[in-house]
Amino acid sequence: MSEHPETPAAETPAADPYDAATRAAASAARAEKNRRFAEGEGPSPDPAGSHFDRRIRSFQPRRSRVTTNQGDALRRLWPQWGIEIDGKERLDLHQLFGGRPAVLEIGFGMGEATAQMAADDPDTGILAVDVHTPGQGNLLGLAERAGLDNVRVANGDAIILLSEMLRPDALDGLRVYFPDPWPKKRHHKRRIIQPEFLTLAASRLKPGAYLHCATDWEDYAEQMLEVLEAHPDFTNSQPDGGYTPRPASRPLTRFEGKGLDKDHVVHDLIFLRTP
Repeated sequence: MSEHPETPAAETPAADPYDAATRAAASAARAEKNRRFAEGEGPSPDPAGSHFDRRIRSFQPRRSRVTTNQGDALRRLWPQWGIEIDGKERLDLHQLFGGRPAVLEIGFGMGEATAQMAADDPDTGILAVDVHTPGQGNLLGLAERAGLDNVRVANGDAIILLSEMLRPDALDGLRVYFPDPWPKKRHHKRRIIQPEFLTLAASRLKPGAYLHCATDWEDYAEQMLEVLEAHPDFTNSQPDGGYTPRPASRPLTRFEGKGLDKDHVVHDLIFLRTP
């Protein structure tokens, strides 16, 4: 029951012509227009539909050409290894990865680093989230060729995955490598590493689990450090505070290499979920 009294009939506002049903229909029409694969045979262009449309998003969907090999990998492997972030049901990560510890990776580009980390640590399951269709296909192909069974690819909004589809204390780690820096000041609110996101992430991380971020944007690194240091649910893994030297477990990515060629300084931050 609503905690607000009903509006008297004389004061009832006119119906919103762009109501939930209209938004849902418009969202479904856009999704169908942008669909590249038959339903169930590849990632959906809008798995969560209109239900979550009003949230400020921290990512910008990109439509890029899918190569023949990427498309083939998606059609063959998506039914087995792909996950649609639709917000409709909880994922059982213990079952998904056969009881192995589970790490969530938000944004994996073309997937080379993700596949390398999965190969280097086969006893850890990686749930890799992105909205870039070519990258999804590329990662699936890399996992198949390397014989990896500890990678699953999720399509859609990571915030919806965390809030609606993961149980509390489900994750042993969370990786956010080179998120969109949204460099213009008026867009900083779209950056994913914000206090609200950290509170949500902390609720899904086991006590003592890690959050590992990396960026080559100096002001974003400073913001990350500031909000992480201030958040009560996280503790810096560096005893003296500050940034962490790049661990050997994080491979050098193609994107990172381009930044280093431009004399960008890459900062890693590793914080632990406070017990």
